[in-house]
Amino acid sequence: MLAPPALRAQGVLVAPHAVIMDHRTRSGSLTLYNPGDEPAEVTLSTFFAYPVTDSTGGFELKTIEQPEPDYPSAAKWIDAFPKRVLLGPKQRQTVRLLARPPAGLLDGEYWARLVISAKGGSVPVSGVTDSSGVRVALSLEIRTVIPLQYRKGRVATGVRTSGLAATVERDSLAVRLRLDRTGNAAFLGTVRGALVDSTGRVVASVSSPLAVYYDMEPRLTAPLPVAGLPAGWYRLKVDVAAQREDLPPELVLATPATRDSLEVHLP
Repeated sequence: MLAPPALRAQGVLVAPHAVIMDHRTRSGSLTLYNPGDEPAEVTLSTFFAYPVTDSTGGFELKTIEQPEPDYPSAAKWIDAFPKRVLLGPKQRQTVRLLARPPAGLLDGEYWARLVISAKGGSVPVSGVTDSSGVRVALSLEIRTVIPLQYRKGRVATGVRTSGLAATVERDSLAVRLRLDRTGNAAFLGTVRGALVDSTGRVVASVSSPLAVYYDMEPRLTAPLPVAGLPAGWYRLKVDVAAQREDLPPELVLATPATRDSLEVHLP
């Protein structure tokens, strides 16, 4: 019932969906676009957070409001110009990002999250009667959160895999593994899983983008489908590579791929 009003009150579109800045230029940019038919008031802000995994292997964003000095936070010294903008219907706006890092900043990568908050449009509230003819509606604020990374000097990254495990759950194979990050920067890449039969033929596969800021134990977001496969032994092959289809290659830090495998029995 709320689908049509929600579409009328959608937020602005943001590109790119990740920002990587370097110490040489200390700048970046975003493009905002209002696809709606009503004006949208947009506000930009920053905070410090990074993805972690919970006990089930699911991803969540860990937010630290006041990070200690040993955390690589850039949230306090990234500014947006303008910070507030009124976007008319079908209007675009470029927002400049400027970094003012503290003196003596050590080499490495520093992180922040950009919040793009859009106010505009409203959703009518049904079921509210008023003899005066007043219409009731809810004003909406839609937030888009994207990662920002700031790189200075020598930066490197990598991952080590261990603890590969697979469990048959109904008609799928749930896969988990441990990823230990190396270097002084977050690892941006893709994890791929392939199930191979005794003849070497790939009978199921899955691929998911991955960002490893600190050590984590993720569960592949898309399980391997195994419905209809004959019972028996298979080999699960997992590949973690510094490749991302959604990011320009020059923004992904190069590092050797990591591979692991496991024998799996399907009942």
